[in-house]
Parts: sequence; C-alpha cells; structure tokens
Amino acid sequence: MSFRNIYAQGLVRIACAAPRLKVADPAFNLAETLGLLRRADEGGAALCLFPELGLSAYAIDDLLQQNALLDAVREALGRLAEETRTLGCVAVVGAPLRVEGRLFNCAVALHRGRILAAVPKTYLPNYREFYERRQFASGERAGALYIELCGQEVPFGTDILLTATDIPDLTVHMEICEDVWTPIPPSSYAALAGATLLLNLSASNVTIGKSEWRHALCKAHSGRCIAAYAYSAAGTGESTTDLAWDGQAMIYENGALLAEAARFASEPQLILADIDLERLVMDRIRQNTFGDSADMHRDRLSFRRVEFALDPDRQSDLGLARAVERFPFVPSDDARLNELCFEAYNIQSHGLRKRLESTRIDKVVIGVSGGLDSTQALIVAAHTFDALGLPRENILAYTLPAFATSKDTKDNAWRLMRALGVGAEEIDMTPACRQMLVDIGHPFAKGEPVYDITFENVQAGARTSVLFRLANRHNALVMGTGDLSELALGWCTYGVGDHMSHYNVNGSVPKTLIQHLIRWVAQSGRFGEEASAVMLDILATEISPELVPGVGDKPAQKTEDFVGPYALQDFNLFYTTRYGFRPSKVAFLSAHAWSDAGKGAWPPNIEADRRVAYDLPTIKRWLGVFIRRFFETSQFKRSAVPNGPKVSSGGSLSPRGDWRAPSDASAAPWLRDWERIPD
Repeated sequence: MSFRNIYAQGLVRIACAAPRLKVADPAFNLAETLGLLRRADEGGAALCLFPELGLSAYAIDDLLQQNALLDAVREALGRLAEETRTLGCVAVVGAPLRVEGRLFNCAVALHRGRILAAVPKTYLPNYREFYERRQFASGERAGALYIELCGQEVPFGTDILLTATDIPDLTVHMEICEDVWTPIPPSSYAALAGATLLLNLSASNVTIGKSEWRHALCKAHSGRCIAAYAYSAAGTGESTTDLAWDGQAMIYENGALLAEAARFASEPQLILADIDLERLVMDRIRQNTFGDSADMHRDRLSFRRVEFALDPDRQSDLGLARAVERFPFVPSDDARLNELCFEAYNIQSHGLRKRLESTRIDKVVIGVSGGLDSTQALIVAAHTFDALGLPRENILAYTLPAFATSKDTKDNAWRLMRALGVGAEEIDMTPACRQMLVDIGHPFAKGEPVYDITFENVQAGARTSVLFRLANRHNALVMGTGDLSELALGWCTYGVGDHMSHYNVNGSVPKTLIQHLIRWVAQSGRFGEEASAVMLDILATEISPELVPGVGDKPAQKTEDFVGPYALQDFNLFYTTRYGFRPSKVAFLSAHAWSDAGKGAWPPNIEADRRVAYDLPTIKRWLGVFIRRFFETSQFKRSAVPNGPKVSSGGSLSPRGDWRAPSDASAAPWLRDWERIPD
C-alpha cells in the first residue's frame, strides 16, 4: 500500500448527496441519484448517502399508498442495483417498501449489483406537520428477517450492521430522520455494538433555526457515540405544498464537523470527507466508559452483520478530504482562538490561586529570563495576585544572568518586571556557577572553552537552587515556567534545574500555544501599554536557552536547531499522545498540514515570514528526534513533574494526568514504523 493513500492510513472516504428530485417520479429521481453516485465514486468515496425516501420523494402523502408509485420505486431500485455493478461506491438510498402487507420507510444499501440490506425507520413522527403513521409502520413491528427485492433475498430489519471485510473497523449503521431526534436513537446501540459510521437518511423540512438544531444533534450524537455521523436531508424539488426544504447535508466525526453542503442550493450538492476509523477506535479503547456502557446494554446489542468487500484503490494518492490544522493546540479561527486563550489563561490562574489559598502562602518566587515561558508564568501570577487582592510586590521576580545571557533578553526581563509592578531583583549567577565549575574540576574553570552539558546544567541548577532558597527565606512558592513541549522532548534540567518547582502553571501548555497566550494578553492591554510592548518584543526574540556564550550579543544556541521546530514537535506530540497514532500516520497528516504554506488556514497574527512549509524529509527527520527523545530518553523527567493544572485535551504529561509510561522503555516499535516513511 502507498504511504500517501488514505486507506493505508486507516481512513475511509464517504459522501453525502442532496440531489434534485421530482415529486413522485422515481425514474427521474433515479437518474439524479446515479449522477451523484458516479461523481462520488470518481471522487474515491467508499459510500454515498442520499436523503429519506429519495427515490419517491418524501412529501407525497397518500400517493405512497398507490401501487403504480410503489412499483416504480421497485423498478428504480432494480435499475440502481444493476448500475452499481461497475461502481465501487456503496449507495444508501431511501425508498418506501411493501413488506407483509405493510409499508415501511426504508434505507436500502446497494453495492456492486448486490442489495446488501433494507433497514426500516423505527420512530415515525405523528405530531405537528408530521403524520407518517398514516402511511408507514414502524420497523420495530417488522416480522420478516429477509425480503425478496428485485430478485434478491435481502436482509431486512432494524438490527443490521454492514461490515467491510477488507477495511478494518468500518462497520455501518443506517437510521432515518426522526430516529436521531429521540432520547435514545437506534444508532446509540449500533455504536455500542461496534458501528463506527452512522448514517441518517433524512427529509426534515426546514424552519427558522432548525439547521442549528440539526447541527447540535449530529455533533453531540457523534461525540457521545465516538463515531462518524453522516446526515443528508431533502432539498430542491421536494413538494412545497405545505413545507420547505433546504437540502442540508453534513458529516461529523466525534463532535467535529468535517464537511457541510450549501443549503437552499438550486443545484445538486455532493460533499466528501475522510473518516479516521483508527482515531475513533483508539478513542473508544481509551475511554473505558464506552465499553462499560456496552456491557450494561448487552441485551440490546444483538445485531446481524452483513459483510461486503469494498476493494478500494490502495495505491493512488487520493488526497485528503479533511482539514488538518497545522497547530493542533491552536485553532486557526480567530473567535475560537480568543475563547481558547481566555480559558487557558484562567485555568492557569485558577490553578495557582487554589495552591496559594490551600498553602496559606501569599508570595511566589519566579525566575524571569526574558523568554516566552517565564513571561507567560509571570503574567499569570500577576492576574492571580490581582484576583486574590494581594499586592504584586509579593511576586518576587528575579532575573538571573550567567555566562551566556544576552543584553536583549535581560533588558526585556527588566522591562517586563517593571511594567507589571512586581518585586524585581537581579542576582548575577556567574560567580556561583564559576565556583561550582572550579569545585568539580571542569575544564572551563581552567580557561578552556568547553561548553558541554555539564557547563550548561551547572547554570540551570544554580538558578533553580537559588530560587528554592529564596522561597525558603521569604516563605514563598517557587513557580515553574517550563512548558509542555520542553517536557515532551526532555528539554529541561532534571531535579535541581528548570524541571522542578513547587507549582508549574505552564506544564500543560505547549510552546505554540504560549506564544498566542502572550499575544492575546498583550493585545488586550490589560496590563498597560508598556507591558504589552515588551510582550510583543519577547515574542519576536529567537528561542534560546542561553547557556553557551555566543558571538557578541547573539545567542550561540537556537533551541529549534537541537530539538526541531516546535510547530512540528507540538504536532507530533498531539497526535502521538492524544490519539496514539503510529509515526507513519503522524507524518502523513503532518505532510498534508505543512507541505504547502499557501494552503489551509493559519492562526491569526502569524507573521508572513513564519508561515513556512516543511517537506516530508524534514518532517521525517524531526519526527525521528521526537520518537527517540519522547519514548526512550526523557520519560524519567515526566514521571517526577511538579503539580500543575491540565489545560488542554491531550495536553498533560503528568503521571497523575494523561500520560503514564515506564522510564526504561524501548522506542524500537516506533522507530521501525518511522523507517517506513519515504525519504
């Protein structure tokens, strides 16, 4: 299978159609259905969903009790079955069917000439503008398990699941319109029985505000069921004798909208989306209460399974019919980003507030470097102390320059401390660090330019040690500043180093989000113009640990030269820990997100020169670094992290939170899969 093929990566493409139709004209409706079905097939879709009673039209009232119409529907189904022989796409259409002297509103699935199943509607609305019980019987009352349809023996009933034998985890359930509006939709039980793709053939006349309610239903139901939910409603051509129709079609996956058709369109609509089956299954495994619910409802999960083989194209690059955010921790939508920043900022602040209240301590000690992380921690502290009614002078902020501290970062540290009105002091760490280097016999103490890990960690350790002793002296808490990205990569000094603190508000916040949090606070102006100005200057500063002397006032170290671009590493972290994806799939998604800077949405306020692209070799290179550092060399640091609040989904590496792992694991399985990524 090809690396770039969606089916090789655990995805499946589906389509939703909103065709043009004619009232009570099955031959015309068949032709329109076939046109859209062929388009879906050409687009690589494995399945295409059509609206409720799409072959006959929905709003035809007592015409449903006319044999001429019902015969024409059967004839249309027979012709549709024949036409599907040359198509790989499963067609799911709506049709009225006579069974054992009753009429049922059915979803009919057809594939390669075979009618896979007919599933009758369970819940028939008989209120307000609906009176379906006048024509139809509920599928719950159906006695037949099989029916004769177009010369085939076809499974019939509400207890049917369609299972693909050659697409892992693709199991399909069909329900119709009102079924999803009930307190317990039939698809709830289907999902508990293993269905990952839930289909709703709908007519659903439109009224003011109803579209938003449909969205709410599909979003919440797909989230509760940890499933994909596809919905297709009747549109142009339906009878407007008493009602109107908007042709709303949409595809959700576990609460996320993947695709939506234009409403009130004069032309037929077809939408495509790629469903991540692996992602759904892994989430079900992780969320143990999903399985508990299945156990509690075991008596309702006796479904018959109808198997079929899709035989999709597994070699071609079919593209990717879903959006992949470059920054999974940072939404590209301005309104969503604003809300996220508000929540993250307040989660951090409320976490610190509770710790101060519970310890009855009214001071914190914090090291301020003039970099991103200490800036974010300091403004969180300022907000927290304001909320507690404590003077900001109780925030004991220290800038701690040593051998490689640049003038720019030290100046920014001072500007920020003064602008926020916190207690501000400077302690030169150079003498203490030099003495330790002398004591341990380091070559630098003898004048040799040796800048090894010992040289670096002597500085990091000395700073942390003095912060803890200052906390002892002033009866204060040491605030940690290290972020989630650094913790994932082990880019911190263990123990008496920046790894340790009394409480770390940044431990669950990735580097890519911290930048936006600082910008959000700066743009709000809540701390004054000078504070905002220095925050923006800090955002423009190259990320560096400043532990090795540079040339002039320029840092010798650029963090991203060692650990890789934080944009890529945060991407790798999110999909590795949140969904458990294998490295090759992470690279596949990363390539779609990052290979073309001109495609897709960027978060607001990303400067033009930072809107970069990464090719697959670059993505592979830094993913390899991530795998080794994350799985093999740095877990011992994460097993001993200080307390701090969880901020985002998939955003905690605390052993008391989202991530528990042995410190002596091998990265071999991940590296073997990583080697499969093409160069």
